[in-house]
Amino acid sequence: MKHWKKLAAPVIITVIILFYYIGIAVLFMKLRNFPVMIRILMTVIPLILSAVMIGVLISRIKEIKEGEEDDLSQY
Repeated sequence: MKHWKKLAAPVIITVIILFYYIGIAVLFMKLRNFPVMIRILMTVIPLILSAVMIGVLISRIKEIKEGEEDDLSQY
């Protein structure tokens, strides 16, 4: 694990954002004064964003392990 310093920031940021998204989803599941459709949307959307965030993290980990630390070099 020679790239652990470069992996720390993406992992920490992903965990923080996942807690945020999951917290929003749980909050809207518990609120009863909103219509059901809005509660479903406000629960599903953060969960989808969480899945996307995990996918981006996996992609970033692969890039770092392959030696591609700088994404801007592609542009």
